[in-house]
Amino acid sequence: MRKQNWLIIAAVALLVALPLWLAPRPLPGPDGQAGEAFAGTDNKAQAAIGEIAPAYQRWFEPLLEPASGQIESLLFALQAAIGAGIIGYWLGASITREKLRKEAEKQRSDAPPQDRRAD
Repeated sequence: MRKQNWLIIAAVALLVALPLWLAPRPLPGPDGQAGEAFAGTDNKAQAAIGEIAPAYQRWFEPLLEPASGQIESLLFALQAAIGAGIIGYWLGASITREKLRKEAEKQRSDAPPQDRRAD
């Protein structure tokens, strides 16, 4: 490989590793336990509700309780990726359908007029 390719690979590796190395560790929570790096607003809202109304009863229990915050983040990201894929497919299909419709209209207008009979 050329020297330029190795420099690009090194720069990409540095850009990937540097944020992981420089990112601060999560601070301990109010209960003294280590904080989660990917704690979402659901957990914070649940803690706030527990402080405001300790006697609050949930209306229902979740069907699936993820094993950790990282698994929960993974499921959320997977849901977002599937949704983006569906929207991207719909957008691409719509644009292609419109392009094909315009091409078909152009071909019809370019074609010589035929003898059309009114039924």
